[in-house]
Amino acid sequence: MKQVKLGSQGLVVPALGLGCMGMTAMAHMDIYGKADEAEAIATIHRSRERGGNFLDTADLYGPLINEQLIARAINGRRDDYLIATKFGWEIDDANQITWQFRADRAYVRKAAERSLKNLGTDYIDLYYLHRLDPAVPIEETVEAMSELVKEGKVRYIGLSEVSSATIRRAHAIHPITAVQTEYSLFERSAEETGLLRALGELGVGFVAYSPLGRGFITGELKSPDDLAPDDFRRSLPRFQGEQFYKNLELLAEIKGMAVDKQVTTSQLALAWVLAKGVVPIPGTKRRNYLDENIDATQIRLSDDELERLEAIIPLGTQTGDRYDQAGMQAIDQ
Repeated sequence: MKQVKLGSQGLVVPALGLGCMGMTAMAHMDIYGKADEAEAIATIHRSRERGGNFLDTADLYGPLINEQLIARAINGRRDDYLIATKFGWEIDDANQITWQFRADRAYVRKAAERSLKNLGTDYIDLYYLHRLDPAVPIEETVEAMSELVKEGKVRYIGLSEVSSATIRRAHAIHPITAVQTEYSLFERSAEETGLLRALGELGVGFVAYSPLGRGFITGELKSPDDLAPDDFRRSLPRFQGEQFYKNLELLAEIKGMAVDKQVTTSQLALAWVLAKGVVPIPGTKRRNYLDENIDATQIRLSDDELERLEAIIPLGTQTGDRYDQAGMQAIDQ
């Protein structure tokens, strides 16, 4: 797979990473269906075989058990992988999520040491602040993250779901390598807010989570009732009521273009993200979907094709917020 520079600080990653969140259960909710550890680990190994050794996780996922799964998957092959993990939602000493933000200096170190232990490694390639803690200046958080870099426990630092203003403040303290935000044909607020432009000016890389619209773009869902009762996507406006069916109409047009190009809708959507100079990290826990996603890195879209695709869902199209009201309040906008 093609390798690309993620930001301007020296980190080189495959053009497409692997989101690992769905490989384990999480805090009494179902994330994209039931997980199978053996298949998940086989998927991680298959990804590496195809050049996709950039794994994305977080201490929140589980909590903690997703990092532990990755530790088992990479055991004995640590240097074959690039591992990104995140912190920022408080996890207490009983390993329970408090659903409070925590990014003060002491917690940054505590969370990092815990992730290092759970990942079975002595360094993290890319360490993200998962969500901004409104009670702690970003400068304090980034200074603490910078100390981890100086100690060799973290190679590069990143932020997730933050505004351009916050990124500029953080970048002045220590160079930010990457920012992670939801971004897809169905979620283009990074363009609307000027975030993409600001990242380009600063030399900060952009990692897109949910580049397939949390699975909507795969076309596998025909009705909200196709989601399991405990699937967290039932709480997301994109998957609810009339909005769901409006989105299906948009997807039908994308599918028509995919058929013309003899690719799947997922591959077309990933090719679009890649054409934007963004590193997508589609999540999957199965090898067959992994192969389909990686094959998308070979697809080239002409300017006319990009224009046609973006005309289907132009900027400003309402496809439903990416989170429920509480989740949106956690995003620094």
